[in-house]
Amino acid sequence: MSDHFSVDEFGPWLELAFEQAGHCAASADVPVGAVVVDRDGQVIGRGYNRREVLGDPTAHAEILALQEASQAVGSWRLDGCTLVVTLEPCVMCAGAISLARIPRLVFSAWEPKTGAVGSLYDVLRDGVLNHQVEVYGGIQEERGKRLLRDFFAQHRDRSN
Repeated sequence: MSDHFSVDEFGPWLELAFEQAGHCAASADVPVGAVVVDRDGQVIGRGYNRREVLGDPTAHAEILALQEASQAVGSWRLDGCTLVVTLEPCVMCAGAISLARIPRLVFSAWEPKTGAVGSLYDVLRDGVLNHQVEVYGGIQEERGKRLLRDFFAQHRDRSN
């Protein structure tokens, strides 16, 4: 895989991220999934939201995938990797992406309430920071939105 590729190449990685999000069905966690792909196209990190399961406010899909990828490469620097996630990252996750030196982010649904990659803030492309990230947002957006809509509709039904 080269450092320059087409948006069509994101499909299989996004499919894997959606599979990760599916693991949330057994818990009350918001269904968000993420994968980290190295420059050769190999998945080196996976994660899905586990805040409710672990009782940990930092157990977001992106954080867990970055941790696994860092362990796989033996370094906190994830140069040449791509993070693929089903929902626009929050401020915490955007900060972690920047600190991990991820050069590319791909995500499905925009998050107008907490999104920090273009919706509310644009942490990853802020010229003040020493690391900017190439961002591809809204890929298979309707699928990402539907996943969240279905989850919150079921969650509301259970609480009534």
